[in-house]
Amino acid sequence: VEGLKTYPYLNASVMDENIVFKKDINLGVAVALEDGKGLIVPVIHNAEEKNLFGLAKSVNDLAHRARNKKLTPDDVQQGTFSITNPGVYGGLMGTPIINQPQVAILGVGTIEKRPVVVNDAIAIRHRSYFALSYDHRLVDGAMAELFMAHVKAFLEAGNIQ
Repeated sequence: VEGLKTYPYLNASVMDENIVFKKDINLGVAVALEDGKGLIVPVIHNAEEKNLFGLAKSVNDLAHRARNKKLTPDDVQQGTFSITNPGVYGGLMGTPIINQPQVAILGVGTIEKRPVVVNDAIAIRHRSYFALSYDHRLVDGAMAELFMAHVKAFLEAGNIQ
């Protein structure tokens, strides 16, 4: 959410030949259906108004209702940016596909302990690979990398409230 506030082009859409910036951040969260018959992407509306606990609660609620086929039409509409997690099945990374008319989607790989260099010493830290797919009509590689660097810095700083 913080990255989308800083880089609003990733929270926009292209309609005909116009760029439409979205005032709300409505996060689509890909949920694998338990019957193995694909994914559904319910939406956390007004995600910018929620703290981490509120987002986690919303994700859990939407995932539960999705798997029990209890979503309403409103639950799957008006997404402005999506997140998918191939890591839930142990995948390190994947190539997420944009949910049109959105212009970007973030894929989050599995979180696992890995050796990293910290202050010239090797330490064990939790790490994950992220993959961002984006529509080049609106977002170029430089903006995408700045967004990813912002997300990385935010997560590593531990400013999650």
